[in-house]
Amino acid sequence: MNHIKTFVLLAGLTALFVGAGYMIGGPTGMLIALVFALGINLFSYWNADKIVLRMYGAVEVDASHPEPLVRAYVADIEDLARRAGLPRPRITVIDSEQPNAFATGRDPDHAAVAASTGLLGLLDRDEIRGVMAHELAHVKNRDTLTMTVTATIAGAISALANFAFFFGGSREDDERPGGLIGTIALAILAPIAAMLVQMAISRSREYEADRVGAQIAGDGRALARALEKIEAYARGGAVNVEAERNPATAHLFIINPLSGRGGDNLFSTHPATHNRVEALLRLGVSQATRGRVGAAVPAGDGRRIGPWR
Repeated sequence: MNHIKTFVLLAGLTALFVGAGYMIGGPTGMLIALVFALGINLFSYWNADKIVLRMYGAVEVDASHPEPLVRAYVADIEDLARRAGLPRPRITVIDSEQPNAFATGRDPDHAAVAASTGLLGLLDRDEIRGVMAHELAHVKNRDTLTMTVTATIAGAISALANFAFFFGGSREDDERPGGLIGTIALAILAPIAAMLVQMAISRSREYEADRVGAQIAGDGRALARALEKIEAYARGGAVNVEAERNPATAHLFIINPLSGRGGDNLFSTHPATHNRVEALLRLGVSQATRGRVGAAVPAGDGRRIGPWR
């Protein structure tokens, strides 16, 4: 159902984009905007992972890293990727106090995952595995490409709205399909509608990635504990500086890096954490299944001091 919902929402966003182009410039304006958006879309398709990783200063790591915590993180990603039937992704770490993680890349063969230093220092190993299994679920479901396309179309709609403000008056009212009032309404409402659709797609993808990630890791409760810890820490005031500078990337993270909203409201990029935790607990993963998850490093209790503390 989540895949169907995503398709419907993307179709609606595309229809909104086409309608916006027509309202502003008629068939010609729609065609010009569509070609422009296609160029941005193609560029994003081939370069999205590089852009995002560079934006957050992600550093690639491997099994030769001097820190045991990072080596364990790398080993777990490799193990989880095998369990998920995925190629080994690029494994990176970002230097950020805020505990968080994301995945990027156009397909499983060109995927990358990133965990913050704050996340590696806050969670125990089972919880880190749960978080990264969630991110690999995004890769498996090809969500990273879906969200790139969504962000691109939403950005194109915003660009069309700005075009309407600056150039809408250059045509006679009767030549514009929507007239002057329609153009003004479009300029105000189209970006809001695009944002709502984008956020709705993001929330549906998070629930699905939680479910698939719990299956990959074999323990939905570890991810549930991790989500609660991450949100509690974020509410304590840890700021993701780069995310604040680039809010369009907020949907990539496992927890909203911008603010700790308390519910599934229209303007939240992520579902409410308590709703996600309840859904994970309802999966009812048995203790025997959890016992199959290997761990070369024993899991700890509570917060531990990582190599960057």
